[in-house]
Amino acid sequence: MKEEILFFLNEKSDFISGEEISNMLGVSRAAVWKHIKALKEEGYVIESISRKGYKLIKSPDLLTEEEIRKYIKTNFIGKVIKHFDSINSTNIKAKELADSGAINGTVVISEEQLSGKGRLGRNWISPKYKGIWMSIILRPEIAPTLIAKITQVGAAAVIKAGEELGLDMMVKWPNDIIINGKKICGILTEMSSELNQINYVILGIGINANLDLDDFDEELKNKASSIKIESNNLINRKELCGKILNNFEYLYEKFMLDGKGRDSIDICKEKSILIGKNINVIKGNVSYSASVLDLNNDGELVIKKENGEIEKLFSGEVSIRGKNGYVI
Repeated sequence: MKEEILFFLNEKSDFISGEEISNMLGVSRAAVWKHIKALKEEGYVIESISRKGYKLIKSPDLLTEEEIRKYIKTNFIGKVIKHFDSINSTNIKAKELADSGAINGTVVISEEQLSGKGRLGRNWISPKYKGIWMSIILRPEIAPTLIAKITQVGAAAVIKAGEELGLDMMVKWPNDIIINGKKICGILTEMSSELNQINYVILGIGINANLDLDDFDEELKNKASSIKIESNNLINRKELCGKILNNFEYLYEKFMLDGKGRDSIDICKEKSILIGKNINVIKGNVSYSASVLDLNNDGELVIKKENGEIEKLFSGEVSIRGKNGYVI
């Protein structure tokens, strides 16, 4: 019921009476007041005036379903949102929900992650109320060999959402989003499958939205940052989250239709921070130098080794580093 009352408050630009709300919901005015009180305790600023009713003045910076909903214009992505104040990992929770039958497009989002993970098991700092830590449950009917492209669909969605907010983001293949040479977002795609059948895919997106410099360990400050630090502006987390989900659904549906994901790959190619650069390729304990030639239509990074050999890299367990730093 609290969600319905919040919906009415959001829809009304002026005051709405407690009697009007109680009539629409079929509850007592005392029950309405009780839920209004609960909303205030959650951080909503609601003005109450006798004989006029209630008016929503300000909403808290929370990524709840009620707060994100106003920014979402999708058909299935984010139609179900599971919000948590604190959680070990949104990917872990999403897997649990997927195993229990959660529908395609369900989004798991948390204000904080206690055990956030990136690719290759790396830790991901996820402080409370400062980032966007979310996972999307997908049930694509495609071959498991095509799943790597979903990472690039996710990267392209973040890039497009950033553009809509005036942010110039780049992609460090296969899953890092960069601003001013610093990582501000990571994408982690995990799959549950049997032979040639996919049970589900979990797309995890972690965005350093409003982290401050002291939120990062010393060893991370030379390669990681936040949108707030790099743009010198506080980002609207709810708006950015909604725009990512909108762009993701559009690009994902195009990928499901043709199985190629060319639109997403083209975006990642245009915004690649690696093409034309010299890099170090790391495969387990093996490392070698190469130059990046292209991102091909299959989403593979095309490189040229020092001996002249051309190689196509498939994301898997490959790490890429700049010759002298994180990206350069």
